[in-house]
Amino acid sequence: MINLGIDSEYYVNRMTKLPLESAFTGSEYRWTLHKADGSDSILSRERSMIFIEAEEGEYSLSFDIIDDNTPYHHDFKVNVMHEEVEYSPYISKVLEYKPAPGQFINEMPKYEEGDTYEKILQKAEESISGTNSTLISLGAYGGYVTFVFDHTVVNKPGYDFLVVGNSFYELNEPDKKGGSAEPGIVYVSYDANCNGIADDEWYELAGSEYYKPETIHNYSLIYTRPDESKKPEPDKTGMITDQTYIQWVDNQGEAGYVAKNRFHAQDYYPKWVKEDELHFSGSKLANNGVDKSGIGRYFVLYAYPWGYVDNHPNEYEDLNSFDISWAVDKDGNPVKLPGIDFVRVMTGVNQYCGWIGETSTELSGARDLHIKISDFNF
Repeated sequence: MINLGIDSEYYVNRMTKLPLESAFTGSEYRWTLHKADGSDSILSRERSMIFIEAEEGEYSLSFDIIDDNTPYHHDFKVNVMHEEVEYSPYISKVLEYKPAPGQFINEMPKYEEGDTYEKILQKAEESISGTNSTLISLGAYGGYVTFVFDHTVVNKPGYDFLVVGNSFYELNEPDKKGGSAEPGIVYVSYDANCNGIADDEWYELAGSEYYKPETIHNYSLIYTRPDESKKPEPDKTGMITDQTYIQWVDNQGEAGYVAKNRFHAQDYYPKWVKEDELHFSGSKLANNGVDKSGIGRYFVLYAYPWGYVDNHPNEYEDLNSFDISWAVDKDGNPVKLPGIDFVRVMTGVNQYCGWIGETSTELSGARDLHIKISDFNF
């Protein structure tokens, strides 16, 4: 008999993917988990399946080929064990750091003459990985960072992971949750082909603003490197040293600038980037900044209810936590993911607020909420 390609028993660490595929073919397929309470759960109806579990124990499964000519039934077990080397709940590696221009770029992390992209990527990783908690800036709209944990973050009921930033509430109207909220959109990807590379589909985690008419999907924007010979155009307040510093144009027929202010004199365009244009795309949230002074001197950036990074102060853990079940595809349809392997955080607002500058998401770390720790101190 030709081997089915599925063993009778497997041993795998928790939160680790076990790819399974039948060598036999048929009209239909069914992978079933037989629970301890006597109930069954259909895991997949495809020829191949990835089994993953967060909890240790012995799991009884069966695989069926449903076919009039060649039906087949196979029972097998998967023993989920505790890993030999403890997983970290924190970021283990930064895969990409692609910020848009901004007043904290080349400073968070610090660019030093001669730094390559690889060096800046290393600095970004050193800033936010493990128990490190040094802020990095993603710059204006579209800037992003992509990171991973040392394991798959499993999709369980409730919140799955946390990302921390530097948002705060102002004291005048605490009930309105306004202050400095610079919301970043979260995208996730599941390593479905099990190759360890972020080449599978990305899904947006639909926060409170996703389905609102003010949110623009399929938004794109291009920044152009500033001309060093251009004469700066300061404003009347003396706060802005160049109102037309870095130009941007978008696919909505709009154009504008990332202005330069007197508080940050360094280059705002990433100095390690050789290209003269930076392209970004994704969803764009409505502006959340309000000029309370009416003359450009006092801006309040109001937090969205939930679902964004750097949107609420870190002490509100639930408002900085994310549920993988919020994932939607490019058409806004909910997607059921067993877990996620890659996380991307992107500045979600294209907004400039006077002397405060561009709205730019900052973050200093992330944590898998399913791994219990006693010394969590973000």
